[in-house]
Amino acid sequence: MRPADRLFRIIQLMRSTGRAMTAAEIAERMEVAPRTIYRDMQHLVASGAPIDGERGVGYLLREDFDAPPMTFTFEQLEALAFGLRAVHMLGDARLGQAAREAFDKVAERLPPDHRDRLRQAPIRAFRSSVMEPPALLEPVRKAIAERLLLSIRYRDGEGEETVRTVRPLGLCVFGQVWLLAAWCELRQSFRDFRIDRIASLSTPGERFETGPGCSFDDYLAAS
Repeated sequence: MRPADRLFRIIQLMRSTGRAMTAAEIAERMEVAPRTIYRDMQHLVASGAPIDGERGVGYLLREDFDAPPMTFTFEQLEALAFGLRAVHMLGDARLGQAAREAFDKVAERLPPDHRDRLRQAPIRAFRSSVMEPPALLEPVRKAIAERLLLSIRYRDGEGEETVRTVRPLGLCVFGQVWLLAAWCELRQSFRDFRIDRIASLSTPGERFETGPGCSFDDYLAAS
């Protein structure tokens, strides 16, 4: 990690905790030796950062500090570039458009060198020639966002069809497969449904509450 990136991360860490931190605590989070943090603190204080404290006691970032907005490390910029490009390639048309707009919006607010780094990040996501987003991905996303019950006609791997009423909780991608994570009203438990095997769907207009034990977080914990 570049020293400049580490200094920025130290400020962000202290800002997020809102309390005094020892050099040992900061060093553990930054994965460096405490002596490196002592040098970094000297540099930050000399540069005018409003940090109170001293070696052996701890350091506190004063509340009046206001970091410049939209500042990222180069690794964070690469992560943003890859994530947004992957959404653009893997998502449906509206999700892809949203990713492009978000990419441009972030780029516009960055300093010139960071903007160039974001746009020129040497990391890409590509869609296979046989991989297209499922046709029903967009209405499923909308049902998840609005917490609308879904009535789906589903074909399993053997081609057998069933009709289910489900609470759509979230989406997962495994390779070329999009899965709908849902709470099945028939089975009263979590179920996964491949979106490309959903023959049709409708929304009765009824909203649902996730409740304890049947939320997307609960699904992930049980997976």
